[in-house]
Amino acid sequence: MTSRAGADLLISASDLAGQLASRPPTLLDVRWRLGGPPGRELYAAGHVPGAVFVDLDTDLAAPPGPGGRHPLPATADFEVAMRRAGVSGSRTVVVYDEADSTAAARAWWLLRYFGHPAVRVLDGGFRAWREAGSQVEIGAGPGVAPGDFTASPGHLPLLDAAGAARQARTGLLLDARAAERYRGESEPVDPVAGHIPGAISAPTAENVNSGGAFRPPAELAARFAALGVSPGSDVAAYCGSGVTAAHEVLALALAGIPAALYAGSWSEWITDAARPVATGPDPGSAPPPSAV
Repeated sequence: MTSRAGADLLISASDLAGQLASRPPTLLDVRWRLGGPPGRELYAAGHVPGAVFVDLDTDLAAPPGPGGRHPLPATADFEVAMRRAGVSGSRTVVVYDEADSTAAARAWWLLRYFGHPAVRVLDGGFRAWREAGSQVEIGAGPGVAPGDFTASPGHLPLLDAAGAARQARTGLLLDARAAERYRGESEPVDPVAGHIPGAISAPTAENVNSGGAFRPPAELAARFAALGVSPGSDVAAYCGSGVTAAHEVLALALAGIPAALYAGSWSEWITDAARPVATGPDPGSAPPPSAV
């Protein structure tokens, strides 16, 4: 994938400002951080003019349970949430978060998975927008007319737990969490530490620069090549609950490498005690088919 393809996935703050002055896209503010602060409070304190706040926990996920901490929303529920936010199938959607696109990538992935044809991520997020000196809107935000988006699942590759185990045996499965969580040295969220046996550590923090913008496609391609991933590789990603793994999938797309997402991720994997767990810096042996 070339920089042209990257232009279909990302948008800069300056380009977005130009579009707002002519043919504005639908704007979704998806600011969210594990453990807070609440994204809606950040939105009220200042957002891109015309943006609508979308809650990752309630609009971009089903309630937590056996499917993990952020299971995929039901098709009908996602359609309702997106229509309420003004999303239509014929109008480009731009999504953003505070800076590094972790939460925005979840919205990007879901919209693409459910069939929206044109979704872009504001590279560098709201931080880049402010640093560009662009106008900021404060308060509850605009009322928007309901959209007409029709959600149709299956437009991007998706894995369940059995598929993730198979991927670890026959292809490449990337673990997008911080390296210490992969190794099992620290687990601040889930009750079991470690990683899926056979998975390779590939923290999403290495996909972006210090300002939160994505590294250039060539750098991303080199980064993934060092992990054994190249165009044509059979690759998938997972994380703690399917959020940062979407960021990994987006980074891979920027590098020209299509990838599947294991949406349930680690928080679903560990709900079944029969599924094996690996710790330490090495991938370990991939689980046999009987293990899942």
